[in-house]
Amino acid sequence: MTRRIGKFELRKVLGKGTSGTVYLAVDTFSGQDVALKVLDPEIVAGQELEKSHTKQFMNEASLAGKLSHPHIAAILEAAVTEDVGYIAMEYVDGGNLSQFTQPGKLLPVADTIEIAFKSCGALDYAFRQGIVHRDIKPANIMVSGGTNIKVTDFGAAYLHQAQQTQIADIGSPLYMSPEQITSQQLDHRSDMFALGIVLYELLTGTRPFAASSLSELFRIILSVEPAAPSTLRPEISPQIDRFVMRMLSKTPAERYPTWADLALDLAEVGRLSVYLQTIPDSEKFVALRRMALVERLGDAEIWELVHISQWRRVPPRTVITREGDPGASLFFLADGEAKVTKQGRLLNVIRTDEYFGEIAYIKAGEVPRQATVESITDVTIAEFEPTACELLSVSCQRQLTLALLHTVVDRLMLADGRIVRA
Repeated sequence: MTRRIGKFELRKVLGKGTSGTVYLAVDTFSGQDVALKVLDPEIVAGQELEKSHTKQFMNEASLAGKLSHPHIAAILEAAVTEDVGYIAMEYVDGGNLSQFTQPGKLLPVADTIEIAFKSCGALDYAFRQGIVHRDIKPANIMVSGGTNIKVTDFGAAYLHQAQQTQIADIGSPLYMSPEQITSQQLDHRSDMFALGIVLYELLTGTRPFAASSLSELFRIILSVEPAAPSTLRPEISPQIDRFVMRMLSKTPAERYPTWADLALDLAEVGRLSVYLQTIPDSEKFVALRRMALVERLGDAEIWELVHISQWRRVPPRTVITREGDPGASLFFLADGEAKVTKQGRLLNVIRTDEYFGEIAYIKAGEVPRQATVESITDVTIAEFEPTACELLSVSCQRQLTLALLHTVVDRLMLADGRIVRA
């Protein structure tokens, strides 16, 4: 394809909907690949601007630059003129979750829990910006690699701050919540119901609600309880049954009250049932989120730290850093206890949610390690290398650096006080 729209050169068709086409395109200014959603010309030229699908397009266009989260596909640019309407979005080349909803192609249960956890974070972030997605389905959750996902297609989004009348039944019928079917007021728990259907499919390869007609489908969603996922896949635990079935409760009040409540439940299930050798991202996020050092960071910035850090579990009596050795990494102790010694003398005991190695980190490895740190119990540690931290956003780097400097000053003042008292 050689067609161009503004600065975007169209390469190939990625998909087509009722109101337009999505292309793989290249931003000729930056060289960046984008997914370009283009309204059909007859819609732009005709008297269609009051119709619902065009309102959806305008909804999504209005979100350009407003949603910044590592698990939401960024809307980079949008324009609607007399001749053309388009939205340029972050291009994600791993396909969507539909590829993993068929028997024989299912993901490991652990991976599905991770995807659910990250989806919670993305939808919680959107809801705190006043947005209910209203069209969560496998096709709208893209895979950027491993268990990393990007929620996309906010065209049906309901903006709580918007003054215009919204159409309550926009969405895909197979993933509609009971309150969406009956045109009730929608909030985040409607998206939670839809995500529950997506998880059910990923876990079992079967939809929880299916019928041969739309009216019968709606009747089943409103009145029939689906079978527990474990009845279709024996390796699924009762804990997983519990959170999926709660997400699929008929009334919003029976579901989780917040995305955070659901995410914590998912993290606990993941910790108990998966990855004894590999630490799941959900556990990393929860551990970092509770640390006082980064309490001023937002969830999106915490995810940045998750993605650039290296995590491992070590047994008792393992030396993590040794006095006099070179090194520039900063370490967070996510779980357990470790002792700090210098020239064989005990200086301190570090416990869960504390950190060490800040001097070498701040000095970028120009000075050797000042002390030896050795695990006392089984510990989980996160390592942050300076070169990896350079990939963090400017705001995240600034907040982390300020927090470290404040703590170093506090520790120096404490040490001065001890010297005076001695």
